[in-house]
Amino acid sequence: MKTTIVTGCAGFIGSHLTDYLLKKKHKIIGIDNLLTGDEKNIQHLKENKDFKFINHDICKSIDIDDEIDNILHFASTASPIDYLKYPIRTLQIGSIGTERILKLALKKNATVLVASTSEIYGDPLEHPQTETYFGNVNPIGPRGVYDEAKRYLEAITMAYHSKMNLNTKIVRIFNTFGPRMRVNDGRAIPNFINQAISGEDITIYGNGKQTRSFCYINDTIDGIYKLLNSKYSHPVNIGNPVENSILELVEIIKKLIKTNSKISFKDLPENDPKTRKPDITLAKNLLNWEPKVSLVSGLIKTIDYFSKDSK
Repeated sequence: MKTTIVTGCAGFIGSHLTDYLLKKKHKIIGIDNLLTGDEKNIQHLKENKDFKFINHDICKSIDIDDEIDNILHFASTASPIDYLKYPIRTLQIGSIGTERILKLALKKNATVLVASTSEIYGDPLEHPQTETYFGNVNPIGPRGVYDEAKRYLEAITMAYHSKMNLNTKIVRIFNTFGPRMRVNDGRAIPNFINQAISGEDITIYGNGKQTRSFCYINDTIDGIYKLLNSKYSHPVNIGNPVENSILELVEIIKKLIKTNSKISFKDLPENDPKTRKPDITLAKNLLNWEPKVSLVSGLIKTIDYFSKDSK
């Protein structure tokens, strides 16, 4: 049985990843300081003998006695509300926290997979975005703390790979959605669903013509696992290449919930990307991976989760 550390194990993606790896017969050491993670996401694992939770800030040193096979680094303030609230912490997690994880992996001779993001492409001038695109990022804009934290995470991970021969993987995750997203995390899908369920006006920032590509959580986790088991060390896009405008997304959600909510338009935040769509040619060829769950199927499951959570 492999022993795997998952940082950010109580977060949205981290908790699903923990569940998936336990099913794959990994022993999991989950690390989270619950700054933005939620303990209820791992509550069901408390009695699982193969899961151990450590409440810890990864920016501080940590000693793990166990032999470690893999470290999956998913600790981060990932939503706009969080990284705007904690800008310095966001940069520290991406820099200090990441290096602590890389040093631990080196000490344990473990494989390390780090979670990067499509945000490293910024407001892209290339469409769709390939892994070779360098991005269009404003480093001193309000979103810059998250974008640059993840760009640094990639740079230091590759440095440890090339100079220290550390076995590393980098996943660039595009917009992912599903159960366990926080109601108030500021991202489009939970915002729209909860406003629609409550019968409130649905808030769109900008004119709604900006586009995103939404990948259901199960597909994202499957892609991450396949990358972990590959021999590839450079970044790989994991996301759904089906592109929808924000207005289209709202209309789908309104139909599924059967709400009479009206749409309210507000100003687009500074440096908010106009388009976002992954080129997943590399993931298809390298990992034999592509998403299977449609936007509507994923939304039905997510709406069901939020409907139960609101009662």
